Amino acid sequence: MSDREVMEAALFAAGGALDAATLGKLIGKPKKHVISIAVDLVKEYSSRETGIEVIDLGERYVMQVKPKYTDVVRPLAPKELSAPMLRTLSMIAYHQPLIQSDLVDMRGNSAYDHIRELKDRGFVEAVPHGRTKILRTTSLFADYFGLESNDPELVKKKIVELSRFQSGQSGLNKWLGRRFIGVTPMYESLMEMCGIREYKVINAYDPTEDELDELEDVYKLVISKGYIEKVSKYYDGEIIEVSSTTFDDIIDSIKLLENVADPERSKSSIEAINELKERYTSKALVISKKVQPATEMVARIVSDLRLGVSSTGIVIAPDYGTSTDGVEVSEGAEILVPTHKAMDGSLLERVCSKYDAVIDGLKKFENS
Repeated sequence: MSDREVMEAALFAAGGALDAATLGKLIGKPKKHVISIAVDLVKEYSSRETGIEVIDLGERYVMQVKPKYTDVVRPLAPKELSAPMLRTLSMIAYHQPLIQSDLVDMRGNSAYDHIRELKDRGFVEAVPHGRTKILRTTSLFADYFGLESNDPELVKKKIVELSRFQSGQSGLNKWLGRRFIGVTPMYESLMEMCGIREYKVINAYDPTEDELDELEDVYKLVISKGYIEKVSKYYDGEIIEVSSTTFDDIIDSIKLLENVADPERSKSSIEAINELKERYTSKALVISKKVQPATEMVARIVSDLRLGVSSTGIVIAPDYGTSTDGVEVSEGAEILVPTHKAMDGSLLERVCSKYDAVIDGLKKFENS
């Protein structure tokens, strides 16, 4: 019996792809010899009038039914994965390496039966990890779905494609068990400073019906401090309240998200913010005028800039006019600090605008 005949029989019996190294061990020949035979098989089967083909997947070879005959022979083929089974497999493939207990949290106890069958069919491997297991897809999974390799990024792309076909775009996140950090519009730039990619910008203060559906995909929600009671009417997950008046506020906000943020990105952002804060403090050193902050918000900016405070100093107030308590805070102010409602740009740009308003306003008094 020839090497070619053995390899042909092996590809037929395997029911999936075999790599050149495996075939080489089978016939006791070097990889170069195996590849030469495999290339000949690919050419021969492509020229035959036959319903079978041999496909080269990059030094991995598979014998399979030609696509035009797939529908004809489908009734005789091994059963396909059911929709619930495919959903479980999708979650493993998308989130891998995935802790088994986390999958059960997402899919319920039926996941145990799914995992058992997926392991039996060779699509998933389960490696012990303490009292649970770590789940990953296998090379047979890649073969089954026509992928060149079991590379996690290729797998994720394929799973998104399959899941979108099964559930449509609107149901994709639920199908994959994919959950996000939710942020109200003003805090999108905070996600960038933290290096967080999986997030949704969503209006949680007065959500529409569609936005209420989107909140179901959110497991942490970032909102402005003072709105938790209002937001809790619509959302029962973890709420993180953040402030953004000063540079220190932004640093504190980054630290509140440290368990889901990229450590290196967060560290570099905090370093950059501290440097920026020092530059503003240095700018204010030349100012000798005393100030009178009209609100606690302004007082914190004044403290950061290390400005002198006096009851007869230059009055600095926010530009929003009347406070939520009905107090007129802007009337009579000599310098107005812009607040978020009247500002655009990133979180950091908005904070800089406040500090600039104070420094530039005081410089005019210094020169008068």
